[in-house]
Amino acid sequence: DKMQIGGSFVRTLLKGADILLRKEDGYETLRGACLGIDGTKIDYIGTERPQTAYDIEKDMKGKLLAPGLINCHSHIAMTLMRGIGSGLPLQDWLFKAIFPIEDRLVREDIAAASRFALLEMIAGGTTSFSDMYFFPEETVWAAQEAGIKANLNRCVQCFDENQRVEQNTQIPESLALFEKYHGASDGRIRIDFSIHAEYTCKSHIVKAYSELCREKGGRMHIHLSETAREQRECIERYGKTPTEWFESLGTFDSPTAAAHCVAVTERDMDILKAHGVSVIHNPTSNLKLGSGFAPIRAMMDKGINVTLGTDGTASNNNLNMFEEMHLAEIMHDGYHNDPTLISTQEVLDMATVNGAKLQGRDDTGVLAIGKKADIIALDLSKPHLYPNFDTPALLTCSAQAGDVCMTMVDGKILYENGEFKTLDENKVRADMECAVERLYRK
Repeated sequence: DKMQIGGSFVRTLLKGADILLRKEDGYETLRGACLGIDGTKIDYIGTERPQTAYDIEKDMKGKLLAPGLINCHSHIAMTLMRGIGSGLPLQDWLFKAIFPIEDRLVREDIAAASRFALLEMIAGGTTSFSDMYFFPEETVWAAQEAGIKANLNRCVQCFDENQRVEQNTQIPESLALFEKYHGASDGRIRIDFSIHAEYTCKSHIVKAYSELCREKGGRMHIHLSETAREQRECIERYGKTPTEWFESLGTFDSPTAAAHCVAVTERDMDILKAHGVSVIHNPTSNLKLGSGFAPIRAMMDKGINVTLGTDGTASNNNLNMFEEMHLAEIMHDGYHNDPTLISTQEVLDMATVNGAKLQGRDDTGVLAIGKKADIIALDLSKPHLYPNFDTPALLTCSAQAGDVCMTMVDGKILYENGEFKTLDENKVRADMECAVERLYRK
């Protein structure tokens, strides 16, 4: 459980920092405080210097330590499609712009694009992410190499009503990925089950696969009611909303992460709550694709666990969780003409502790003794971060991804002051340029 160097566990002390702590009734900031790390876990937080000795001491004066951000819905290899299909509604964007390119993707593309995306994520303070895409093994390897945490899956689709369950090749691939990598890299890698969406799968496949997920004790990741059109067409097909449809097929019998949930009814929300489904709010993507405003206030009032995600970089177009926090905090206030609708604390929770819960990680998401050292540091000397009268609001409404000056996962520094410690930035960029050249050369 501890990081070893030459046979001994490394103990690190971060000193002189402001530290963001989560309390029962909100967040509080310790000023000029110390945070101690023993191997992979936090073992001290306080304003006094700890009595015990540490191997490495880092001066963090002028820095803010905060929990790492958790991006709960992404398709990171879509960095290859950044800017493709801009200005199209979801169905046209997907079927006319994106799918034709995705049909040409090969493993090497996914390998290159995953690592390239991880540069952006790690430099922007993301310490864990949930992803849904092709050739997931390549993304597993990329995440392992980078040292980041990831919940990955082999997503299942079916467009043929006559396809028998035994004929679906994605189900055994999904299961093989789970058997091989679930819990790998000291638990940093988790493998989920995944159904792309109601409109890309058939009932009998969903039912059989949902049953398999439950048998294996897996977690499920789906797209759900992203648009009014999706909701309407599903009702026309089945006489049920997508939420009612998935429930009837047993999908929600496993812990489920449902992305979007823009066009959900009151009854849908009650179903999500009853089954403990976590909702992933993707504010940028929902605005950019014109999908609408998810009723997240109503969901949170029902006690649904709401988290945040960027979605892919063709519908965003970045992997910047600070932008998601900022939009989540203000867009609903503007839409409902109520500046008190969403609180800063709720938004910080969405980006951290709620995301940890969705991923099935109870040992991260907050800075506390005994939790994993998944920590980011922000440089408070930036002009837009002074004065700081309200640290949570500074994080959600003032801070930018570029203010992150250190990203640490399980006590290991992955990025510091512009330098990547685990990935070779030049090689990653060169590989990405090759993939772009291959995919788009005329």
